[in-house]
Amino acid sequence: MLGTIVNAIAIIIGGTAGVFLKKGIPEKYKDAIMQGIGLSVLIIGLSGALKTENILLLVFSTVVGIIIGEATKIEDKLENLGKWLENRFGDKEGGIVKGFVTASLVYSIGAMAVMGALESGLTGNHGILFTKSLLDGVTAIIFASTLGIGVVFSSAVIFVYQGLITVTAAFIKPFLAECVIREMSAVGGLLIMAISFNLMEIKKIRVGNMLPAIFIPVFYYIIQPYILKLF
Repeated sequence: MLGTIVNAIAIIIGGTAGVFLKKGIPEKYKDAIMQGIGLSVLIIGLSGALKTENILLLVFSTVVGIIIGEATKIEDKLENLGKWLENRFGDKEGGIVKGFVTASLVYSIGAMAVMGALESGLTGNHGILFTKSLLDGVTAIIFASTLGIGVVFSSAVIFVYQGLITVTAAFIKPFLAECVIREMSAVGGLLIMAISFNLMEIKKIRVGNMLPAIFIPVFYYIIQPYILKLF
């Protein structure tokens, strides 16, 4: 839970600072900071992906996961959910509701939140969530400077949402072999690299549609003994 706690605190600090910085951050500083964070995210993703001991499984999981994600249109559904909430609450008077909803969506509906919480629960490595905390803290300053104090309250959503994922992952960890956790983390690392390309605006990648890839190693190791018996 450490990573999630730090993430929530970063949003509170950034949001509070943003409330007092009404003019926000100059665009040139924001772009430079986001590029720096993007590079850091790239290194984190690369280090995770290189932990794989089965490169074919990494490729297979990614391909199958993308097929599932594209077929079920996960990213489109997430975007539609965001638009629905924005339309439902965004036009109400006062900055609290709009800021709360907008920030909650940005911080929770994303691959980094899911993968970071899973990594935290399965391996105890909070690196992804620490990086996300820095990213969320910076964006909280920007959001709060325009949307108000509602951004600060979105930290509660992040704490509950990511915390539940982390606790669930920690609960199922004893039922997962070390090799399964390793390969899930490797696939997650690959997706984190994709997020870094989005942050640096190198290439727009629909990372939401890649999320199923994280869970393919679980099913692979479940059916592997039966496949081996066939040969």
